[in-house]
Amino acid sequence: MDADIRLRVDGELHELTVDTRTTLLDLLRERLGNTSPKKGCDHGQCGACTVLLDGERALICLALAVAHDGAEITTAHGLAPDGELHPVQQAFLDHDAFQCGYCTPGQVCSAVGVLQEVDRGWPSHATADLTADPQLTADEVSERMSGNLCRCAAYAHITPAVQQAGGAR
Repeated sequence: MDADIRLRVDGELHELTVDTRTTLLDLLRERLGNTSPKKGCDHGQCGACTVLLDGERALICLALAVAHDGAEITTAHGLAPDGELHPVQQAFLDHDAFQCGYCTPGQVCSAVGVLQEVDRGWPSHATADLTADPQLTADEVSERMSGNLCRCAAYAHITPAVQQAGGAR
């Protein structure tokens, strides 16, 4: 069965007819040619497909496109629409926070989501004081980024990159 949906991807409106079984990941990659989100595990376990979905980080390999009619999707590519790098992207470069680069778009989108969560004062499992604003400690960043796996083990560089982008040193 097919359904008509509308999505705004990286600022561009798309009106599409999709099979109701199509995931957002497959729609972006196969129909729209946006290869920024990667297909990793296809089970929501690796984070390679992470994007910002209506402003929140989301694993889109598990998200059916028809369930997100009218959604706003920002990929790592869409974080720098005018060619100027987003602060998280610049921090990843500054800290050499990638090796093969496969997971990097998902890591970057997740990091943007992490910083938004911290700005909102949302605690995580690693937040020591639930009554205070969370701080971007190494433990806090590592806990929040734990859903994004890196097969090259660039974690030692990813955490300080997220801290830099969030203003922590």
